[in-house]
Amino acid sequence: MSNASPLTSAPTARSPLTDPWIWMGAALFAHTGWGAYPVFARYLQTVSLIPSMALLALGNLIALAIFLPFVVRRVDRRFLREPAVWLFAFVVVLRAITNILAARFTLAIYVQLITLMTPLIVALLSAGLFRERLPPATWPALGLSLVGSMLMMSGDIGGYGMGLALTGNDLLGLALALVSAFCLAFYMILVPRTAKVAVPGETVMLVQLTALTIVTGSISFLIGEDWGRYTQLAASDWLAFLTFVAVVLLGANVAQITALRHLGAPLVSSTMAWRLVATLALAALLLGEYLTSIWQIVGALIVFVTITAYLQRQRRV
Repeated sequence: MSNASPLTSAPTARSPLTDPWIWMGAALFAHTGWGAYPVFARYLQTVSLIPSMALLALGNLIALAIFLPFVVRRVDRRFLREPAVWLFAFVVVLRAITNILAARFTLAIYVQLITLMTPLIVALLSAGLFRERLPPATWPALGLSLVGSMLMMSGDIGGYGMGLALTGNDLLGLALALVSAFCLAFYMILVPRTAKVAVPGETVMLVQLTALTIVTGSISFLIGEDWGRYTQLAASDWLAFLTFVAVVLLGANVAQITALRHLGAPLVSSTMAWRLVATLALAALLLGEYLTSIWQIVGALIVFVTITAYLQRQRRV
């Protein structure tokens, strides 16, 4: 990483970093990483059997150890007194904890379905909290997304109607995923506001990783999680864990903050439905979780098209 961090510097007119496709690529990488998040989180908790908070604590600690040497000399401590930074950290910690637990209790694709509702939640929160105008087609998009999600969560539709294929654990996981989606919505609202008060991106990232490491590590030790599980992991488990750290906890975070600051939330969010594709592909590969009926495939298409069309329309408003 060069001295001019892509998280903070404003590129010159001659810089290749002025090309919006560079930042669009960063946004797609971030969405791919967040699409992979529930898959790796579920795999590491249910197959590798790593305790939830220990997974977050060590994962973020490694990410912090990699990230810190590149930014420690440039961190301006006066920004640590900004209330927005600590509000952001609180939201990120709550988001991470609920998201990791959601993936423990329900299928990765279900977690991602709830996450894809985030743009609609952002619109509703912005209208309710900041008196912003509700974007056109928000309610129809919400209705279609719910229909598509119900189809994806269903079994085959037979003569007795559609029955949701949900267990008690699924319902708990979905509730946690919904809380996590609201946290992500606040995240999408807060990041541009940290830019308005000139908080450097590396400061935001550093606070985020530090808060996650301290809070989840403390929770893990308080509830007595077994960290000895790390000594029993197979090579495939370590590969999954290190990929989770590099691609999601570090890579997707940096790419998302970078893309948001250069392109803005509307453009970055416009490709958010790509997360569904990433989740479906990786869940099939790592977890053996497939869509098993035509109705589930139809539901996936409804969600993908609805969210994409809604976000593209918001960009043009």
